[in-house]
Formats: sequence, structure tokens, C-alpha cells
Amino acid sequence: MNYTQKMLRDDALKGKNIVVTGGGSGLGKAMTKYFMELGAKVAITSRNLDKLQNTAKELEEETGGKCFAVQCDVRNYDEVKAMRDAVLKEFGNVDILLNNAAGNFISPTERLSANAFDTIIDIVLKGSKNCTLAFGKHWIDKQEKDKTVLNIVTTYAWTGSAYVVPSATAKAGVLAMTRSLAVEWAKYGIRFNAIAPGPFPTKGAWDRLLPGDLKEKFDLSKKVPLKRVGEHQELANLAAYLVSDFSAYVNGEVITIDGGEWLKGAGQFNLLEAIPEDLWDQLEAMIKARKGS
Repeated sequence: MNYTQKMLRDDALKGKNIVVTGGGSGLGKAMTKYFMELGAKVAITSRNLDKLQNTAKELEEETGGKCFAVQCDVRNYDEVKAMRDAVLKEFGNVDILLNNAAGNFISPTERLSANAFDTIIDIVLKGSKNCTLAFGKHWIDKQEKDKTVLNIVTTYAWTGSAYVVPSATAKAGVLAMTRSLAVEWAKYGIRFNAIAPGPFPTKGAWDRLLPGDLKEKFDLSKKVPLKRVGEHQELANLAAYLVSDFSAYVNGEVITIDGGEWLKGAGQFNLLEAIPEDLWDQLEAMIKARKGS
């Protein structure tokens, strides 16, 4: 047995209905797949409906489970409520919300426009708030118990990190919300926990963060005491445990899964201090070209 294998028994999430924001690709997709393998029905959301529908079809074929694709921009509360209602109509009820949708830029902060800064805050912090309120209010109004919210944060949510200041700011807010509502809404039967992953490479996110050959120049595995990055199944295993009934006494916790990276050196992107100004110019041009493609 090794860390890339599945952890929980096959029926661990049987009968659970789960919403995963940002579930169309990357870590959201990996977690969704494992949830389905464990017997859950999962609704995945993002702004890109075509990607969602392709992912849903792929995962249903691979797992034999149910995956419902619903378009939603988490920055817009009305869209979030419409998404919630669509999932409730499809599934009947929702047991678990996984706030996974995220965005990030690597850049010297003085190079960011106010709009670029706001974009990350709106997706990560406002989006998590919107989904949490929409589903939380519903559960409380209907007096539904045994509900779970799991938030994906980062290790630099508590340390901060240079060159990803909007993300660090937003994730710190999500972490504070997690811990606050774990206390306030426990009386309603709602648990809140968070996962703080270290480096778990995904093609989309890491291509945006470190385009071109920058991934080789700034190999984040070298900062990890275990000398490797994370495997998606490792994160999916942890997420599945935290949303399952096996973790019923875990509330208000943030669990780090980073191979010891943050203990070795706070600030996942602080090493970017080594990038000279001309390379920042090249990086900015590459990101703009990618966005325009």
C-alpha cells in the first residue's frame, strides 16, 4: 500500500450529496472523482459549462456514479442561489459544500491593478462567503442537521506570502470564516473544516502561475522536506475523510498537507524574490498572451 491509493471503504459517502465549486478540473475534479467512487452524488460548478459537462460525463463513465454540472459564477450571490436551487431540485438535498473555486496571480503587488486584486478577492473570499451563506441559510431555515462545509485554503493563509498577496489575503479571510462559523453554526448541526495544501501541481493553475520554463527554474519540490510535491489522491483522501461521518468530531480545524513545506520556510512563493525585473516583464507578457489565446 502507498500514498497514491484510496483510503476509505467504498461506501464511505453513500447517500451523501455534495457540491464542489471549481470542480471541472484540477484538484476539484480529483476530489469529485473520489467522492463519486465512495458512493456520493456530486454537483460541480464553475463558469465554464462546456468543461463542466465534459468532466461530468467523463467521471460518470469512470465511476458509474452521478455527477451534475451546473454553471455558476461564485462571485455573484444571485447565481449562487440559483445554483443551489438547481442542485436541490436535482438531488433533493445537499449534505456537503466544498468551497474549492480559486484564482491566483504571481506578481509584484505594485504591478497589479486594483481590478486584478479584486478578481482574486471576489473569487476566493467573496465566492466562499456567497456559497456558505446560500447553503447555510437554507440548512438553518429547513432545520437540516449533520451538514459539512470544507474550505480549501493554503499554508500562507496564516504566514502570508510575497508575490501572491491577493490570494494570501483572501485565503486568510476564508480561514477566519471557517474557524468562526465552526463555533457559531455548530448549534445548527453544521461543521466547518479546512485543508491547507502545499504544492499539488495541476496543469491549468500551474501553467498560469509559472508559465514556460519557470516551473523548472522555480521547482517548488525543492522547498519540501520530503523532496516531492503532492499527489492528487492524497488530497482527495483527506477531503473525503473530512466530509465523511468518520470525522464527525472534527470541527474548526485546518489540516496542512504539504510534506513539511511551511515549517521549512514560510511563504510558498517567497523564493520569487530571485526573479529579476526583466523576467517579470517576460512573465507578464506570457500571462497576457495566454489569457488572450
